Amino acid sequence: QPQLQESGPGLVKPSQTLSVTCTVSGGSITNYYYWSWIRQAPGKGLEWIGDIHYSGSTYYSPSLKSRTSISRDTSKNQFTLQLSSVTPEDTAAYYCARRGNNLYDSWGQGTQVTVSS
Repeated sequence: QPQLQESGPGLVKPSQTLSVTCTVSGGSITNYYYWSWIRQAPGKGLEWIGDIHYSGSTYYSPSLKSRTSISRDTSKNQFTLQLSSVTPEDTAAYYCARRGNNLYDSWGQGTQVTVSS
């Protein structure tokens, strides 16, 4: 199984853009699978944000689509989430994960992002 590791800013001010990167080791992001972003706000369940397919195609949650962009750097084997115009409601633990055959089989440890002035 690959290893996934998120890195992020920790604290973002309201109206700014949140950027979180997932570095993958032990497997290429261009070899099969969907590579996903998922978050969990305090006291709430898991929320799917979006995917980047190994082909480079992207898919977003309809509720977040207008503010979300997922990109990748294949030379670094990384993929990045950008969420614009953040509010305190975007405060959450952000996770990257690998999905294949409708199962998430590898997860990062998560990175906490707090939106606050």
